Amino acid sequence: MLTGTLLRLPRTCQDANVEPINAADPAIARIALGVRSSIDDLVAAAVQEIWDQVPAYPGSNDAQLRADVTGHVRAIFDVFLAGLTGGQPARRSEFTMTREQATRRVAQGITLADFLQAFRIGQLTLWHGVAESDRVRRDLLEDLLARRASFTGAKRAILRAAGLGADTRLLVASAVLAGDQSDLHALRDAALAMGRTRGNGARALVVVRQDEIVLVAPVPRGGAEPVVAGLRRACAGLRQRQIALAAGVSTVRAGLPEVADAYAEARIARDGLGTAAGVLALPLLSSLDYLVLRDDETARRLIRPEVRRFVEEDTAAGGALIATLVEFAASDLNAVAAAERLHLHVNTAYYRLDRIAERTGCDVRRLADVMELLIALRLLGAFPAARATRTS
Repeated sequence: MLTGTLLRLPRTCQDANVEPINAADPAIARIALGVRSSIDDLVAAAVQEIWDQVPAYPGSNDAQLRADVTGHVRAIFDVFLAGLTGGQPARRSEFTMTREQATRRVAQGITLADFLQAFRIGQLTLWHGVAESDRVRRDLLEDLLARRASFTGAKRAILRAAGLGADTRLLVASAVLAGDQSDLHALRDAALAMGRTRGNGARALVVVRQDEIVLVAPVPRGGAEPVVAGLRRACAGLRQRQIALAAGVSTVRAGLPEVADAYAEARIARDGLGTAAGVLALPLLSSLDYLVLRDDETARRLIRPEVRRFVEEDTAAGGALIATLVEFAASDLNAVAAAERLHLHVNTAYYRLDRIAERTGCDVRRLADVMELLIALRLLGAFPAARATRTS
């Protein structure tokens, strides 16, 4: 490869004075950000190209070869990235690992000529990736949303780096800047943070799609909770930097052919936050929560006036009756159990339930009437658990 060739050049050719890179230049900063955000994809793509183009590599019997090549490619790309961010050109001393790797390849059955060809492929992949990585990732996402599930070349490498296969259990998150924020740099910073969300240890696929961030993440065997927790940690860290995200998370899906459906779910969840920041994750909601999640004015118009009036007035008064109703329902319509959980005298609980019945015209001893009240609470945004979920 080019770097291998450089190692044999006279020192004066390698360490000659070169005009320093201005790391503060916006164009350089954008390149550095693009490389940093996609470096795992670039490394995976380079390794895959080496395996596809140099027969000696897939023909080797050394089980450690792919891991060694991956580590070497990553080290070289890190040198390039350090040069961009540090404003200094690479020096001969920073490529000592390449001489060591060349010697190791001989022991692994790789000739020097094949090693140099592989090195050149890595360099070409890096430069091509600098220009094309964002476009390829966006194209890959659009393919997934169009229900395409067979990929080759760079797209396959990106999926592999993200830990995503045809049958991988996955979820999708859709996030936008909350409120009236509109800042492309903030959006890209947020995408980098979301990309560190870990599911099964692999890096998720993250794409900035116009004013939206879309994440496709593998789900570990334990379920979606670790992925959602990682996303919430990322959002909390961003809020400390004055970047507020509204993110919706889909249910767990069975593989790449279901990404489009998962994306639609994530958008519904995100829309359920309205203009508020936070993470609303469908895997952590009940079916009732989901059914009343969408902003449906028709459903709200069907709420009886006396029920609406009760909800509005009790919410304004502190919500004591609403809290009693919710706990009563959670206690399987057992007033004694509800009183204990609310730390109330049982007579107080009965009194509050009677007041609810009087003001709404509902019989709280009937499950259908209690369900009507609970649905009204959710549709009107007055359900205590729903408020906590939306702002978490």
